[in-house]
Amino acid sequence: MTTHLTRVKARMSIHAHRKVRGLLEGEYASMHTGRSLDFNDLREYVRGDDVKDIDWKASARSRALLVKRYAAARKHTILLVASTGRSMAAMNDLDVPKRDLSVMVAGVVGYLAVRHGDRVGLAWGDAAVQHQLPAASGELNLENRLASIHDNTLPTSAPSDLLGLLDHVARTVRRRTILVVISDEYTIDRELSAMLRRLAVQHEVLFVSIGDLDPTSMEVNQRLVDIDSGQVIPEWARRDTRLRQEYASMLAGQADGMRRELDGLGIIHQTVHDDASAIRAVLKLLERHRHAGRR
Repeated sequence: MTTHLTRVKARMSIHAHRKVRGLLEGEYASMHTGRSLDFNDLREYVRGDDVKDIDWKASARSRALLVKRYAAARKHTILLVASTGRSMAAMNDLDVPKRDLSVMVAGVVGYLAVRHGDRVGLAWGDAAVQHQLPAASGELNLENRLASIHDNTLPTSAPSDLLGLLDHVARTVRRRTILVVISDEYTIDRELSAMLRRLAVQHEVLFVSIGDLDPTSMEVNQRLVDIDSGQVIPEWARRDTRLRQEYASMLAGQADGMRRELDGLGIIHQTVHDDASAIRAVLKLLERHRHAGRR
């Protein structure tokens, strides 16, 4: 039963049919810029060829300068890297849990990938444990991975630990892969920056941030509890104009700092603030990735 994937398909058809259709036609960035690890044949060197492609041994045997040609890389391996710590079980707004946005983001990326013939894997975890499902093709396998994100993002989970999860990925994933990191992390310290830099050397890294519920929002009229500390957020916080302004300024500063850090690492990044923006954010992320691959 493809419950999660059915919801993803329905949202895609409602909000982004034309753009999705374009991506389904194969508008993917090539990870190998027209090359893959699959050797095709040899031909004589012509001016403009990359000297790195010269096969010196074959050239010596034939007494002509020969270059290797490679089959174009058309299929990709996608690894969804989803933080499932308890902060991701909190609400994004009054109606949508952050884990639902995480599933939506993973579902859109995964659905486009399987329709393209690519394989999709999943790594998920928190401060206590990390798990991984191997890359596989097909919608049934994708549904299994979406269910794993949903079912393991719980208020009873250990705290989120994106650094630990990425370290697990760095130690276990050797083949070049497109990593789609989904997290509610909004600050990047030195250790996390170093880990992302390490991963970006070997892999294509895309980063999606899931936004938090604004505790100073006037629209929130119910009891709010911080999911990590268990502390009740006082009701007066939602009536304090100055606090609301300071909170908004803090979020803007964090977002700007994170954007600069990820830009410096060459990592494409998008933020999902609510359910309505999830589809648009993911499509923009993939479009930016495609254009980056053409440069």
